[in-house]
Amino acid sequence: MVRNEARRTALADAAIEVLARDGARGLTFRAVDTEAGVPAGTASNYFTSRDDLLHQAGLHIHVRLTPAPERIEELMAGPRTRELVFRLMHDLRARMLADRAGYLALLELRLEATRRPALRTALTETLRRNLAVNIGFHTDAGLPGGAETVLLLYFAMTGLLVEHLTTPDVLAGHEIDRLVDLIVASALPE
Repeated sequence: MVRNEARRTALADAAIEVLARDGARGLTFRAVDTEAGVPAGTASNYFTSRDDLLHQAGLHIHVRLTPAPERIEELMAGPRTRELVFRLMHDLRARMLADRAGYLALLELRLEATRRPALRTALTETLRRNLAVNIGFHTDAGLPGGAETVLLLYFAMTGLLVEHLTTPDVLAGHEIDRLVDLIVASALPE
């Protein structure tokens, strides 16, 4: 059977929405079909198993959360300064909040990976590759700081986003943009 890539993408997007809303236990072929508005049985024609669906959703989340090349080009047009790192981290925050479902689905996959060794292996590989790409981008672009700076930014921004998207009242009284500034200033002191 010839597979329609646009439909596969729509099904992966639907799986992400289901993961974000209902959690990993709510992710079924039927739930994905319903979310995508396609006939029953469609998702099972595109994904060989529930594990495959989880894995493909995980891969697609990273596609959704990655900035468009035009956006990167726009951001990187200026000099490679500390201020550029501030802009990059604010852009990251904006992208993650704009795709709340994508980030929450990624958190669900992380939790599900603690129970599914095959998913853990696949997700670990994807996240490691992503981190290596981020470190490479930072250093190759000549941005201030090095690999350790990227690690600090990665873990601090991840923690901030988890709090903001899951229990935002923890941050009540704290402006998220100011917290991003504090993270970058701490990772890249003047």
